[in-house]
This record gives sequence, structure tokens and C-alpha cells, in this order.
Amino acid sequence: MKIFLLLGANLGDRVQTLNRAVDLIVKHIGPLAKQSSLYQTAPWGVTDQPDYLNQVLAVDTKLEPQQLLEQTQAIEQELGRVRFEKWGARVIDIDILFYGQQILQTETLTIPHPYLHVRRFTLVPLAEIAPDFVHPVLQKTIVELLDECMDESEVVIFNF
Repeated sequence: MKIFLLLGANLGDRVQTLNRAVDLIVKHIGPLAKQSSLYQTAPWGVTDQPDYLNQVLAVDTKLEPQQLLEQTQAIEQELGRVRFEKWGARVIDIDILFYGQQILQTETLTIPHPYLHVRRFTLVPLAEIAPDFVHPVLQKTIVELLDECMDESEVVIFNF
């Protein structure tokens, strides 16, 4: 199954953390199909914190959605993630954006990600690697969602 994950980090050595997260995703979830550039992005929700580095991955996996959530959370924990506040600063965050065209709503998991269409920091890297992917609920491509997005937050390619 082709899935899309959003990685984000704004504490510590962000580049090293994202690289390590990619390695662990390949090891525990499945091989990379595509990988976006790294983007430096303004914080969203709680804005009094450092800028983020974000990246979107397309991954082929055999895991079911709940197993995928458990693996992403285990990887976050291995990399030092501690949950203090919603949308707060973090060493690493791994969000499940899409699981193929599946629509899922449980107590612990909503797929597609419920906020992806209102966040430039998600849509810009997603549009880089999957511009024509159709959101299974909204029935619009990623490029169309980006064109309609009201979020004006800065999202720029990160230069090392």
C-alpha cells in the first residue's frame, strides 16, 4: 500500500533527526517510493517556538493502518519525542497523511489527516512529490488543495 507521511522537527539537530527518522521508517515500515525536499516552515497552532523542518515521504508498506500508527509512534519515541502540548515544539513528529485511498476514523487515528488541506507546510512538500494525488474525501488533487489553501505561512526549501 502506498502511504504518505509528514515528518517535522524543530528541536535539536533537525536534519540529523529527520535523516534518522527516514532510516527507521525504511527499516520498520517499508521502502521509500519518493521523498520531498526539506522545507523550513513557520510553526502552526502554537507559534511561539522555533521554525520547523518538514518533509513528506511516499512509502510502500504492508502494515495495516493501526500497525502503521504504532510504528510511527515507536519511531518518535526512539528519537526522543515527548508529548507536552498539542502543536508544541518537538524533536520529531510523524503524521500519517494518506493510506492509499482509504478513509478511516477511529478513536486514535483519522485518515486522511484531518488538517492536511489547511496547512501549507504539508501541502507544499506533498505537491512536490504527488501533485496529482486525489484526496479521497475532498476529491481534489494536492495542487488544487494548495491553490485553495488560505494558510499564508512561509514554506521555503531548506538550504544546508
